[in-house]
Amino acid sequence: MRVRGRGLPDGTEIDLWIDGGVLSTEPIADADFVHDGGWILPGLVDAHCHVGIEYGGGHTDLTGSIRQAETERGVGALLLRDAGSPVDTRALDEYEDLPRIIRAGRHIASPKRYIPGLAIDIEDESQLPEAVAQQARFGDGWVKLVGDWIDRSVGDLRPLWNDSILVDAIAAAHAEGARVTAHVFGEDALPGLIAAGIDCIEHGTGLTDETVEMMVDHGTALVPTLINIETFPGIADSATRYPVYARHMRALRQRVAETVGRAHDAGIPLYAGTDAGGSIAHGRIADE
Repeated sequence: MRVRGRGLPDGTEIDLWIDGGVLSTEPIADADFVHDGGWILPGLVDAHCHVGIEYGGGHTDLTGSIRQAETERGVGALLLRDAGSPVDTRALDEYEDLPRIIRAGRHIASPKRYIPGLAIDIEDESQLPEAVAQQARFGDGWVKLVGDWIDRSVGDLRPLWNDSILVDAIAAAHAEGARVTAHVFGEDALPGLIAAGIDCIEHGTGLTDETVEMMVDHGTALVPTLINIETFPGIADSATRYPVYARHMRALRQRVAETVGRAHDAGIPLYAGTDAGGSIAHGRIADE
C-alpha cells in the first residue's frame, strides 16, 4: 500500500509505502494508492495492557478480547504489550485490523499472593525457573512475575520470592530469549529483582535512591502506570483490616510524582502503560 499526507513534526507532505506491516520511504512497485491527504500519525503504544482481563475483574472470552482490542485501536493504540493474561489471545493475530499484541503469558505468583484466577500459582518456589521458561515459550518474548503483594499474615506488602531463586528464574527466561518484568508496589522486592537482572519493573512506586541507582547500573526499564497508582487510596480505604498496608499504599501514592521524577532524572527508560483490565478500563493510553 501507498499513503500520502502531512507528517510530523513540520507538516511536510510525505509518501509512505507499507509492505508486510513494515513502513518504508522507498517506493514499492505496484503498490495500491489507498490514501492521499490529511495527517500521517504514528500509532500509540500501551506498554502495560491486559487484553483478556475485564474492567472490574475476571476475564473474558475471545469475543471480549476482540472488543477490548477494538477499544484500544479506537483510541490510537496500535501496539500493546500484554503484561499477563489468563486468556490465550493468540487468535487475535489473525485479525489484520487489530493492534499487534506482544504477550507475557500468564502472571506467575505464589498461592494466595495475587488476584484469584489470574496467575499460575507456584507452590514450591524451586519450580519457579521452569515455570518462567514455560511462560517464556508461551509468550512473545516477555515473562511477568508478581514481585510483591499483600501478605495477610503480616498485614503489609511483602516479596513473593527469595533473591537466589530470582537469579535462576530470570536466567531461565533469558536462556529462552525472553525478558522479564515484575509487578512491584513496595520497596522490599526491588533490590533482589534488579540484582537478579530483571529487564523491567511495573509500577515501581517503592523506588528509592538506592534502587534507582541499581536500575541505572543494570539498564532496567520502568512502566509507572500512573493512572493505576491513582487507585491506591481506594485500595487503602477497602483494606480496613490491614491498617499498616493501607497506610503504606497511601504513602506510595502520595510520593509517586517524586518517585517517578527521580527515575526520569536519573535516565531510567520510562514507557507509558495503563494497566488496562481489572481496575482500569481499556482505551486510556492518552490519560496515561
